[in-house]
Amino acid sequence: MEFNLIATATFGLEAIVKREVEELGYPITETFNGGVLFKGGGEAIKKCNLYLRSADRVLICVNKFKAYSFEELFDNTYSIPWEDFIPNKATFPVVGKSIKSLLHSVPNCQKMVKKAIATRLGEYYKTNWIEETGPLYKIEVTLLKDEVILTIDTTGPGLHKRGYRNLTGYAPLKETLAAALVDLSYYSQDRFLYDPFCGTGTILIEAAMKVLNIPPGLNRSFVCETWENLGTGDFAKIREEGRDSILNEELNIFGSDVDGSQLSLARAHIENAGLEGKIHVQKLDVKEFKSSKKYGIIIANPPYGERMGSAESVQPLYKYMGGFYEEHPTWSCYFLTAYKDFEKVFGQKASRRRKLYNGKIECTYYQYLGPKPPMRKDVDNEGK
Repeated sequence: MEFNLIATATFGLEAIVKREVEELGYPITETFNGGVLFKGGGEAIKKCNLYLRSADRVLICVNKFKAYSFEELFDNTYSIPWEDFIPNKATFPVVGKSIKSLLHSVPNCQKMVKKAIATRLGEYYKTNWIEETGPLYKIEVTLLKDEVILTIDTTGPGLHKRGYRNLTGYAPLKETLAAALVDLSYYSQDRFLYDPFCGTGTILIEAAMKVLNIPPGLNRSFVCETWENLGTGDFAKIREEGRDSILNEELNIFGSDVDGSQLSLARAHIENAGLEGKIHVQKLDVKEFKSSKKYGIIIANPPYGERMGSAESVQPLYKYMGGFYEEHPTWSCYFLTAYKDFEKVFGQKASRRRKLYNGKIECTYYQYLGPKPPMRKDVDNEGK
């Protein structure tokens, strides 16, 4: 069975998620704020959950329609062949949201959708009571300007839950956003990668996973694995293919932080991700960092002056990094920050900028592009 599928994305990451879905072999039919729409069957659902790095989750888009009254909402929902999606005795909670719609009461919308689905399934399975004791099929009703979108979540806990980060420090960066920062930098192992504010190591780990072709969802489960109507046995085969695709190469990835407790978490996360020996972290102030590498790249989520001190406290830090970049013209630097005057303090205009959100904080990703490194064999001969 082929479905209309949605890979949801944090604002600003839609183009990255689109590229990732296309690389898996599924053409995009529509890109919209918050995600991309494409077609695929059970295998597409499994592969996208397993391999997408920057998407938040994978949804089945059951239907779209206009509704200006609760009667229209009920009738249109009831007309959908829910028995094609939801088996007998399945658990199907309904959540929702409403934006700029006549039907603005979310609890009432949820109740109406639940009632319509239960009525339809009860008639199909010939029962007066839906016994919700089986697998979970979480349904969301979204109303935007009176258009209703009904979806079923195939992911469960969001795709940022890779499984390696069971411990978190302050101001954690989501794994999906970290993966996007790496993707936007076009980082490859031809360069030395450094994160001077590595915290619990998320950017470093996501960079290593990308280069080594480690599927981000390899060590976690998804709610759709419990769905018998999706062919659960194939997941083992797809996971095995994912393990077989992993590369075993030396990496030159280094991170530092001034907070030793954060580095302890980073080391634990690196071990959980199976990347011991691939990533190196050290307690170090960024001003003490030195490297003879000619071609390097910095990807960092430095302090913003919001969660960790005043805005004035980060200015010397940003100014120092600007000086480092000026002294290393063959390096590329990428900084995610909410500090509005970053370029002024850094001392240079960015080559590119992209608005992104770190949680609810509006940030800008400042991208300073250095020259491409020469062929790999020449890079290998650089000074260490």
